Amino acid sequence: MSRSDVHPGHTFESWQVWPGSYDNPAWREAFLLAPYSGPKISRNTNIVSMGSCFAREIKFELLKEGFSYITEETEHPASKHASAAWERLYNTFSMRQIFEYTFGEFNPDVRWWNAPQTKTVQDPYRRIILYESEAGAQTDFTHHIQCSRRALESAEVLILTLGLTEIWQDCVDGSVICLPSGPYVNEGGDMSRYEFRVSRYQENLLNLERIHALLMASNPRCHIFVTVSPVHLWATFRKDCDVISASCNSKSTLRAVADEFTSSHPNVTYFPAFEMASIFRPMMGQSIYEEGRENFHVNRDTVSFIMKHFFEAYSPKEPLTRR
Repeated sequence: MSRSDVHPGHTFESWQVWPGSYDNPAWREAFLLAPYSGPKISRNTNIVSMGSCFAREIKFELLKEGFSYITEETEHPASKHASAAWERLYNTFSMRQIFEYTFGEFNPDVRWWNAPQTKTVQDPYRRIILYESEAGAQTDFTHHIQCSRRALESAEVLILTLGLTEIWQDCVDGSVICLPSGPYVNEGGDMSRYEFRVSRYQENLLNLERIHALLMASNPRCHIFVTVSPVHLWATFRKDCDVISASCNSKSTLRAVADEFTSSHPNVTYFPAFEMASIFRPMMGQSIYEEGRENFHVNRDTVSFIMKHFFEAYSPKEPLTRR
């Protein structure tokens, strides 16, 4: 327990008090999580992850420790980042569209991009997934839907990592493309129907609520862990603020969204990976970023630190190689 000089008569658990404040002890090397009463994860628990670059890091750590991480479409390069060939999903709109085409309908006006010069067929809604023809694209996508459904329906735990709030949206039908990139964009494809904007709190919350409703209708036993990715924006499309401010806005908005989403559902848990990386490790004097070209990514030590706490909090009975 910790005592209060500021609020006499009150006592707090150690995890409720800023580490090292007043006469209270520092947290040393461990981040003190609030108690968790949800289902424990074992090596036999079927786990699926989806989201930003950090979802890929979670995947690698779970596989390294021998957990039952669901892998579909292992032959597809886009499956490297998640449990199926969803590729990296930087925003909640792209996540919602995955759930809609997996469990319902997603019929955008523009289903495929055709690069003007090479005629390469590109999926606008997953990050630079390319095909030689629309027929081949549709065949692979039909298979992808089956794999996506199989992964999500078998999941006992789903980990969602929230990345950013910047989106490129179709002005006609409201669908959101992954990124303005790839051969279609590089070869001068028509982008006039797409508008860049910053998405806001309420619409991101509605996206998560839609994801929850679709998943629970098909797999009500699944427990969701949501986190904000500690990987920052490499660049911003915004013209009104710098990249660090834009990244802070994205992370702050999504953190607030995650808090309300978690408090609304007993089968959703927030895991503070972002806080561990961006606040706690710097307090301990520890570096958090990669060196070199991708210095907006968290380094291996930070990933290990975060996942060590994940395992200790949610799978405490499993002996791990890192301990």
